[in-house]
Amino acid sequence: MRIISGKYKGKRLQAPKKLPVRPTTDMAKEGLFNILNHHYVFSQVTLLDLFAGTGNISYEFASRGSENITAVDANYGCVGYIKSIAKELDFNIDTIKSDVYSYLEKVKRKSDIIFADPPYDFTDAQFAKIAALVFEHDLLNEDGLLIIEHSKHTKLDHLDNFSNARKYGGSVFSFFEKSGS
Repeated sequence: MRIISGKYKGKRLQAPKKLPVRPTTDMAKEGLFNILNHHYVFSQVTLLDLFAGTGNISYEFASRGSENITAVDANYGCVGYIKSIAKELDFNIDTIKSDVYSYLEKVKRKSDIIFADPPYDFTDAQFAKIAALVFEHDLLNEDGLLIIEHSKHTKLDHLDNFSNARKYGGSVFSFFEKSGS
């Protein structure tokens, strides 16, 4: 995987092979950040990266100047890897080892962007629970976005607060906003 823009543009990172991850492709990341570039000043963004895996998305935000990043993953190896890269690159990424649903039940801090990249084989109910918890607990700032990455075979447009979706190869980003945003 590589960081596609910002301070560390072009930097390649090699995650340990034993991690249970599927990093977001460069093509999909480029598409996503082309959208976000028009709506956010990255140095001012508060990011919550759920199912953070290798930290791929967190590094992309950090390389662009975001300094308020929380990465949550249930896998000890993933959290350790993110911590090591954050230290190596001097990124301000707070890592939390937790089940994502448990974390969303108890977190109080709001974010500008919540990015969730759960396993592609999640059930519709598991995807729906992510969105439901984010909006039930009012975890987005005004004009905030929940972005869920999923397979092109999964449809989330029936969920409350769905805004739109963008497809990049086999991956789709579904965007959710507070009603009235």
